[in-house]
Amino acid sequence: MLVTDWSATKSIPRSFRLTGARVKTTNLLWIVLSLGIAKLFVVPGLSGQKVVEVTGDDRQIDADFPEVYRVGSLDGEPWETFGRVGAVAFDAQGNLYVFDHGSDPFSDLRIVVFDGSGTFRHEFGSAGEGPGEFNRVGSYTVMRDGATIVGDMGHGAYQIFDASGAFVRMVRPATGASPMGFMQRSIAVSTPIQPDPRGGAVYTIPPETGFGVGAVGVGRSQPTERPVVRIGLGGEVVQADTVARGWVPPRDQGQRLFTGSSGITVEGRNVTPGRTLSGLSRPSIFEPELLWGILPGGDLVYSDSSTYLLRVASPETGEVVRVVTRPFDPEPVTPQIQEDYREQRSARRRDRRSSEAAARSSANSGPARVSLALTEAPFYHEIPVLRELSTTWEGRIWVMRQAGALLGDEPIDVLTEEGEYVGTFPADATAMPSAFGPNGLAAFIERGEHDVVRVVVRRLPEKVR
Repeated sequence: MLVTDWSATKSIPRSFRLTGARVKTTNLLWIVLSLGIAKLFVVPGLSGQKVVEVTGDDRQIDADFPEVYRVGSLDGEPWETFGRVGAVAFDAQGNLYVFDHGSDPFSDLRIVVFDGSGTFRHEFGSAGEGPGEFNRVGSYTVMRDGATIVGDMGHGAYQIFDASGAFVRMVRPATGASPMGFMQRSIAVSTPIQPDPRGGAVYTIPPETGFGVGAVGVGRSQPTERPVVRIGLGGEVVQADTVARGWVPPRDQGQRLFTGSSGITVEGRNVTPGRTLSGLSRPSIFEPELLWGILPGGDLVYSDSSTYLLRVASPETGEVVRVVTRPFDPEPVTPQIQEDYREQRSARRRDRRSSEAAARSSANSGPARVSLALTEAPFYHEIPVLRELSTTWEGRIWVMRQAGALLGDEPIDVLTEEGEYVGTFPADATAMPSAFGPNGLAAFIERGEHDVVRVVVRRLPEKVR
């Protein structure tokens, strides 16, 4: 591992570095020109930041995680049979929170809570339109003190529940009282959230597009950045502060998103989604995502490019304080890779088609039927090195990197928050945990015999927790 300061010459992208140039000390003009060219290619936001360059040689670590307990069964009490587990989370006491959806992935939500030994404690949550009831749930998380935060699209607010599951209050995004303002609030609370370990706030990535039909039609300029925002929940209206701004690759806005027709009627007017949404852009297949996680002190670690490059930003200033790199290059996307990806994606869809198709068929029965299918997105020109990112309670950074498989589990690197390399779990040794908890707890959402959904809690070794 090499730690250095990011200078102008180090920040020149590899494709722009000058090679084969012999510089004489007496040639002042050439020196000035060289320095000028170097400054032109300084990577924005990295000047003066500490860079940690990690070795490219993997040091294998074993995925020996002793099981603590498991919950979820085919038959039994209502609290031990799950439908669709959307997420799990821990509080500081080691209690496990299971966010379980039934037949409706939006409104039908209950939160089932287990203690540190897997014993059932309580459950809460029901569908409805009143305070504390769920109406089109979009996001959720658990704070260290056991408070549960649910982003409710139907209410256009974050609903807050205390550690016992009792409803406390709602906190709404700052928008107007018009129908358009309500739509803005609904979409704003739909994106995934992560808790601030210091309390009082969550982090999220706002939607890339604007709100409302007029804002997303043809001619809208494409977003050039993806901000990570800290959402303060101390009052009745959220306080939003941008912590980091990720890069958005250029996209083709002229692509047709849908094929097929629609018979939807809204307020007496026929609506054709394929035409109405024709101006939207969407990510390409393999397009680099904005991967992010929160470290114990509130710092944000994120990746927004195809390369192996992690940035750590301060939550107070948004300043990048550290950059971590490994010498792995993205893989070019070839016609064979495109074909392999399509085949693997089709196989996955066939595996889960039976039960989900039945649910969709039941939900879509009625006078207003839709025959729409998304067209295939274009392929990005390369496969990003990093695929997943998560952070532990003790400050480890877990990153899954691309190493050949297009959709399966791949090697997972573990680093400290300072960028020190701990080691790598080989491909297929372990999945990325669904949630990390205190004292090395890690929860994995799995499917067992008869396709039963279960949550298995294991304890991680000290060096990777």
